[in-house]
Amino acid sequence: MLDLTPHEALPEELLMFRSSIRRFVDKELVPLERHLGPDGLLDDGRAQHVRDRAREAGFWLMDVPEDVGGQGLSLLPLAVFWEEVGRSTVASWVRHHGLFGPTVGPILAGLDVSQREQYLYPVVDGKKKFCFAQTEPDAGSDPSAMRTRAVKTEAGYRITGVKRFITRAGQASFALVMAVTDPAKGARGGISCFIVDMDRPGVRLAGAERTLMGDKPWEIAFEDVEVPAENLVGEEGKGFALAQGYINHGRIRQGAHACGAAERCLGLTAAYAAQRKTFGAALAQRQGVQWMLADGFTEVYATRLMVYDAARKADAGLDAKLETFMIKTFGVEMGFRVVDACMQLHGGMGLSEDTPIERFWRDLRSYRITEGPTEVLRTTLARQILKQYS
Repeated sequence: MLDLTPHEALPEELLMFRSSIRRFVDKELVPLERHLGPDGLLDDGRAQHVRDRAREAGFWLMDVPEDVGGQGLSLLPLAVFWEEVGRSTVASWVRHHGLFGPTVGPILAGLDVSQREQYLYPVVDGKKKFCFAQTEPDAGSDPSAMRTRAVKTEAGYRITGVKRFITRAGQASFALVMAVTDPAKGARGGISCFIVDMDRPGVRLAGAERTLMGDKPWEIAFEDVEVPAENLVGEEGKGFALAQGYINHGRIRQGAHACGAAERCLGLTAAYAAQRKTFGAALAQRQGVQWMLADGFTEVYATRLMVYDAARKADAGLDAKLETFMIKTFGVEMGFRVVDACMQLHGGMGLSEDTPIERFWRDLRSYRITEGPTEVLRTTLARQILKQYS
């Protein structure tokens, strides 16, 4: 392994943490890649074996608060964890199957006492699952166009609308739903977050779309769904901020995963180029191939520094929104571009399921769209830059 870890960017304990995760991934996950099914998942027996081994190794409930039995890791150690786990297709977050225990994310972690009892604790115990419902048919990257409404009633709120491409909705016990409570304010104080039980009258799964990654995100219809007032998360009108925190968290995870996946594919490609001969010479002897590998490792290194910096800034309570935009537009696109080049250098073997490259390729292609398309984030980033300097 070519060690390009920026040592001064991580304290000694995180370097040790990183090494231990890498050993776990290489020993427990990489050998199982050939056993993945068409949907990219392990069978129940092998998945349970990984869970048992992860729990024994201490890699369990990483983002769950300590006061409810988890590790309570902040974003920087989580980014290190995500990067190393991202080196194997077995633990792809695109098709999350809880190999390291239930994850809760920043919204559930911030629930009040009564909401924790009913929703957070059952998720941590594995008794309930949840989904995050923001995207709509006409409001994906533009929350200001959101049409799902939550109208106040005597008992709480009545929610009506449709959410689309909602991951894990088919297995969820409840959804974290973003809905408009004040149309005049829109995304600037007019969107709120609600916990909606999936078995409430009026909640209907309206169909799933199978994607190239192997998962099946759902469409959910909310037809006059009555939600009690105590299921409002935080304050009314604060939903957009909660959603952005959730999504920014996801963008850092995507950037970290892109680093892990790209580094793994570059390592496989360097080894392949050293032994693969064409026209009497090894691929590794060709300058074009050498430069592709050099550029790939350089871009992974740059993205890793960006991810660590954004995570550290968020951990300090500072606004890292623009940094997450750059992680998407530079880091996530880097990951796909590097893996695509590795596939090309493998030739026909790059298309084969005998290597993990094609599955990495599919997963990283999705990252250019999910958690905000890179084109939209470029535009938003440019507006902030122009506003600052005008």
